[in-house]
Amino acid sequence: MNGLSLAEQYFERYGDELLGGEFAPWRERIAAGLAGDGSDCLGFDDEQSRDHDWGPGFCLWLTDADHAAIGTSLQQAYERLPKSFAGFERSTTEWGGDRVGVLEIGAWYRQYLGHPDGPQTLFDWLRIPEMHLAACTSGRVFHDPLDEFSQRRRRLLAFYPDDVRLAKIAARCMSIGQSGQYNFARALARDEFFAARYAETKFCSDLMSLVYLLNRRYAPYYKWLHRGLLALPRLGHAVHARIAALVSAADADEKRAHIEVLCALSVAELQAEGLTDSDSPFLVDHGPLIHRRIDDPALRRLSVLIG
Repeated sequence: MNGLSLAEQYFERYGDELLGGEFAPWRERIAAGLAGDGSDCLGFDDEQSRDHDWGPGFCLWLTDADHAAIGTSLQQAYERLPKSFAGFERSTTEWGGDRVGVLEIGAWYRQYLGHPDGPQTLFDWLRIPEMHLAACTSGRVFHDPLDEFSQRRRRLLAFYPDDVRLAKIAARCMSIGQSGQYNFARALARDEFFAARYAETKFCSDLMSLVYLLNRRYAPYYKWLHRGLLALPRLGHAVHARIAALVSAADADEKRAHIEVLCALSVAELQAEGLTDSDSPFLVDHGPLIHRRIDDPALRRLSVLIG
């Protein structure tokens, strides 16, 4: 059983009990679910994941006023729930203890996004790390009649504003081309093996980020960046397999061949979406063309490298 299913079953078993009694007047104002950091929120957890911050538990999100009124007493009641369920026990570390339990909605979003209501400007959208947006939109909401938590979540799930997405795609084209099609080979020619390995890693990371952007999905924490490709319909499986071949190849020429195939796949997908009409095999030639499609003047004035 994965952690998300365990959390939902645990809530179904104990949620009514917890939100009844003295908390019944607030029942229709409380959101419950599991979201945030962690492999269980992304559905990627396995037996190895169970040694820290994993097990039966769920989040209870309250408005600021409700949190001030009942937050402490509700948390105390939550902590009295059974620590084991369905044969599993909750493992909690010092730095992961606040992942579940009673949480204030605005504070929960602020820790990831810098503002309780999420990004306020296009530049806010541009600055927030993709993995933070992935964390905010991960997991599942089990109960939210008030809709205060979920309406903010839906706004994030709608993905980046179009201009921000274009800026990020353009910037990824530039960094992919620079690291993979340019600096990787030059570093090898100079016997700069650390620089070559770093360029290869950056190429892979930024190209996978591009695939998420093309699929209108937020790229998760680096540990799950590659695995998450398998859930993406556009280029997901092809890029997953080719990245695995690239990083496991020992021969430099074989690595360069994988890089060029990955770049060709990316160019074809950009063309298919109508983002570029260039036939150049070099991603750096496509970045400026995509950047010019940005409507917002202030965002368009930024360097094509920023995204």
